Amino acid sequence: MAYELPPLPYAYDALEPTIDEATMKLHHDKHHQTYVTNLNGAIDKHPDLGSSTPEDLIKNLGGIPEDIRGVVRNNGGGHVNHTMFWQIMKPGGGGDPNGAIAAQIKADFGDFESFKKLFNETTAKQFGSGWGWLVFEGGKLKIVTTPNQDSPLSNGLYPILGNDIWEHAYYLKYQNKRPDYLAAWWNVVNWDEINKRFAKAQSK
Repeated sequence: MAYELPPLPYAYDALEPTIDEATMKLHHDKHHQTYVTNLNGAIDKHPDLGSSTPEDLIKNLGGIPEDIRGVVRNNGGGHVNHTMFWQIMKPGGGGDPNGAIAAQIKADFGDFESFKKLFNETTAKQFGSGWGWLVFEGGKLKIVTTPNQDSPLSNGLYPILGNDIWEHAYYLKYQNKRPDYLAAWWNVVNWDEINKRFAKAQSK
């Protein structure tokens, strides 16, 4: 198979109480695995695409054969988005940002609390399933949302961080209280990883 489910970089219960063990097992082992399986099924129809990274597939959707483009968009996006998602969280994470991303947040949003409030409010308003993102464009940080498993990569933007607001990401613990999940999520954010992603975004 061309693509594989990456292992979680921590135990299923490592992000308790913010994200419960049952949600992590379902989210990683079932939902993310399904995206990988479906992406591989699509690539089997066009084996020449198997040498491309999932990120490259998402960046160049216009070049994907029409018969599998929708499958690649949805499932390739799901694979790429979730691979990032596991990495930007960690046990004992959270707290205030540090390093370059902290300075840029201060410059563009005033302070971390103002940024967090705007990110949560913007992301909570995304109708249905989707993601809230922080991207870097024109020398500034911007908050954007996408529906379904669409990625900023498809619009030429590198995601610095993203929060999954599909119901499967939070419903077992938070039910329909998406704002509560968004508020709690900052307690597990991995700022070291986010700084690495910010450096990569700046280099592009």
